[in-house]
Amino acid sequence: MALRQIRTFDDEILRKKSRMVEVVDDRIRQILNDMADTMYNAENCGGLAAPQIGILKRLVVIDMGNGLIKLVNPQIIEKQGTQEVVEGCLSIPNKWGKLIRPEKVIVQALNENGEEITLTGTGDLAKCFCHEIDHLEGILFTDLVIEYLKL
Repeated sequence: MALRQIRTFDDEILRKKSRMVEVVDDRIRQILNDMADTMYNAENCGGLAAPQIGILKRLVVIDMGNGLIKLVNPQIIEKQGTQEVVEGCLSIPNKWGKLIRPEKVIVQALNENGEEITLTGTGDLAKCFCHEIDHLEGILFTDLVIEYLKL
């Protein structure tokens, strides 16, 4: 188990666009495993993107309670509907806000074996897909907040 340091709002890497992964190899699988370990070690965390641990690669891990999802080069190919959601982020501790996200998204990516996959997320999973993929573009949830909350 390798825990990585979570980068916070003051780290400029969070504002940079991540690079595509050209080859899914043991090194990429190790990063994904470290990301999963780091995510599971954090409180109230459903996902983690590679920039949050200081790596500018298009990698995401998610577990919204239905098992671990590892994504390489994920992209949203379809969005449907809207939902008002509440979000927070490990990289912006103790801040919460309301946002408008799609109710349903379809994501294409590679899995940890380099195989192409297509996943559909609705509700909280759609929110999480959007949040983590935004990180790969250098977008933070605070850029999209319509109202900050005190929780």
